[in-house]
Amino acid sequence: QVQLVESGGGLVQAGDSLRLSCAASGRTFSRFAMAWFRQAPGKEREFVAAISGSGSLMKNADSGKGRFTISRDNAKNTVYLQMNSLNPEDTAVYYCAARSTPWVSTTQQYDYWGQGTQVTVSS
Repeated sequence: QVQLVESGGGLVQAGDSLRLSCAASGRTFSRFAMAWFRQAPGKEREFVAAISGSGSLMKNADSGKGRFTISRDNAKNTVYLQMNSLNPEDTAVYYCAARSTPWVSTTQQYDYWGQGTQVTVSS
């Protein structure tokens, strides 16, 4: 069982940056691919970014390319999402997810999910 706890969300203005963190329980963190998803009001949850267990492979959704960067620190059991140049369309609840394999997926085939952290971007 893996427990995920997100932090770092908040209210920011357009153009600002935020860094989300997701702390995972357990001692085999490097065996899990990790990802960030988001869900805006009235919309389906969508993929944002993913990173392999070793951190060597990363994938980003088109919406975040050039602005969002996913990274991980396996020694700290933590994955991050650095978000720059935020705009109101980025407003959503952001979820951290873990997959019981080191290989990334851009679909929602993840086994563990956090509770989410709210990101609100004002114009």
